[in-house]
Amino acid sequence: MRVSNVTPNSFTFTFLLRCCESFESLEAGQVVHGHIVKLGFESSVFAKNTLMDFYAKCGGNLGSARKVFDEMPDRDVVSWNTMIGGYMIHGDQERALCLFEAMPERNVVTWNSVIAGLLKAGNMELARSVFKRMPEKNDVSWNTMISGCVKLSDIEAARAVFDEMPEKSVISWTAMVSGYATIGDLQSARKMFDRIPAKNVVSWNALIAGYVNNHMFDEALSMFQHMLIDGSCKPNQTTLISILSACSHLGSHEHGKWIDSFIRKNKFDVSVPLGNALIDTFAKCGDMENAKAVFLRMAQRCIITWTTMISGLAVNGHCRDALELYEKMCLEGIEPDDVVFVAVLSACTHGGLLEEGKRVFDQMVIKFGIKPRIDHYGCMVDLLGRAGKFEEALSFIKSMHLEPNAVIWATLLSACKIHGNGELLESLTRRILEQEPDNPSYLTLIMNLSSSIGRWQDALNFRRATRDKGIEKIPGCSSIQIGNSVHEFLAKDTKHSQRKEIYRILGCLNGHLKLCEVE
Repeated sequence: MRVSNVTPNSFTFTFLLRCCESFESLEAGQVVHGHIVKLGFESSVFAKNTLMDFYAKCGGNLGSARKVFDEMPDRDVVSWNTMIGGYMIHGDQERALCLFEAMPERNVVTWNSVIAGLLKAGNMELARSVFKRMPEKNDVSWNTMISGCVKLSDIEAARAVFDEMPEKSVISWTAMVSGYATIGDLQSARKMFDRIPAKNVVSWNALIAGYVNNHMFDEALSMFQHMLIDGSCKPNQTTLISILSACSHLGSHEHGKWIDSFIRKNKFDVSVPLGNALIDTFAKCGDMENAKAVFLRMAQRCIITWTTMISGLAVNGHCRDALELYEKMCLEGIEPDDVVFVAVLSACTHGGLLEEGKRVFDQMVIKFGIKPRIDHYGCMVDLLGRAGKFEEALSFIKSMHLEPNAVIWATLLSACKIHGNGELLESLTRRILEQEPDNPSYLTLIMNLSSSIGRWQDALNFRRATRDKGIEKIPGCSSIQIGNSVHEFLAKDTKHSQRKEIYRILGCLNGHLKLCEVE
C-alpha cells in the first residue's frame, strides 16, 4: 500500500494494530505508532483509542497506554473507557477509580467495566456501591453483578440482585443455576432451572455440569434424557462432554456407545475435547477397540489425547501397546510432558516391563529435562518392588531429590507382601507410622503383610490399636451397568436385592480359581 502511494486513514492503523495485538508483537505495534505520528494522525481520536487499547493488552504496557491518553488533545468516552478497562484488567483498581471519578461523562459501558473489574478483584462491597450509584442499568449490568457474586461464591448476594432485577433474561436465570450448583445446592439449582421461562442449551448444560461436578452422575444422565425428550434445545459439544464424564464415573458402557452413535448420527465434529472425553469413557469401561477407533478418527490430537489413550491401554492390560503408542507419539514430534510419563511408567509397572521402565525414566530426566515428581518416583519404586528388586528400590529411594512420603514406603511394603518378604516389615512400618499413623489403608496393609508371613501377634496388635483409636477403613466401591440400571456395590455388601445369587456365583468362581491353582 505504501509502495503504491495510497494514503492510509484511521481505519488502516486500527486494522494494523489489531493484527499486531493478535500475535502480541509489541515491537511491530511501536512501528505502527511511529507511522501514526509521522503521517499526522496524532489528532485522530479513533486511531489513538486503538493505540491505547493495543498497549494495554499487548504485554500490559500501561505506561505507554497512559502516555498516549495524557497526550490526546481530545478524548471521547471510549478513550476514558479504554484506559479504565486497561487498569482494571491488570488489577490497578486505584488508578482505574481515579480516572472513573475524574471522567466528565460516563456511559453504561464505563459503569459495567468498573463493576466487572472490582468483582474480578474480589472487592464486593465497592462493586455493590458503584452498582447502586448507576443512574441506568442494562441487562449486562445486572448479569455482571450476579455472575461476579456467583464467582465469589456469595450466592445470597447474587440472589438478592437477581430478585431485584426488573426483567430477568435467560443469562440471569442460568447464572443462578450455576451459582447454586457451584456451592453444591442442587435442589435449589433444579428449582431455579424449572422456573426458567425459555431455556437454552447453556441452561441445560449448567444443570447437567452441576450434577456431574457434585458426583450426582445418575441425575446428570436423567437430566440429559429429559433434555432429549423436551426437544426444544439440541445438545452441543459441552453437553456431550459433561455426559461422557458421568458415563466414565459410572462405567456406563451402553450410554457411552449411545453417545458415540449420537455424535455420528448428528454429524458432530469430533473436536479435541470431545474426542478426549470419548476415549476416556471407552477406556474406563474397558472397551479399548472403540477407544482406538475414536483416537484414529480424530483430525487433531493434543498431549491429553495421547495421555488418555496410553493410560487407557495400560489400565486395561495392553502395556506393550501403551509403550509403543508413546514411542509413536515421540516419533510424530510431540514433546511429552510430566503427566504422560506417569501414564507410560504405570504401563511399565502393570506389565512388569522393568528395563523399559528404567529406560523411559532416564529418557524423561536426561532427554526431556523433566524433574521427576513423587508420582514418577512412586511408579519406579512399584516397578522395582514388583520385580523383587528390593535393594535396588531402596537405593533408588535414597537417590530421590524429594523426601519419600508414606505412599513410597507403602508401595514398597505392598511389594513385600506380593513376594512374602518380611525382612523390611519393621523398618517400612516405622517409616509409614511416622508419617501417617492413622491412615486405615496403610494400617490394613501392615496387618495383612504381618498375617501373610505368620506374625499373627503383630497383626492382632495393629488390629486392636486401630479399633481402640476408632480408625475404620472406608470400604471399596464398584459399579456395573446392566440394561438401563447402574448397580453399586460396597465390599462385603449385604444390601443388594440379589445378594444371595451374587455371593453364590462368587463362591463358584473362587472354587474354580482354587482348582486352577492346584492344576
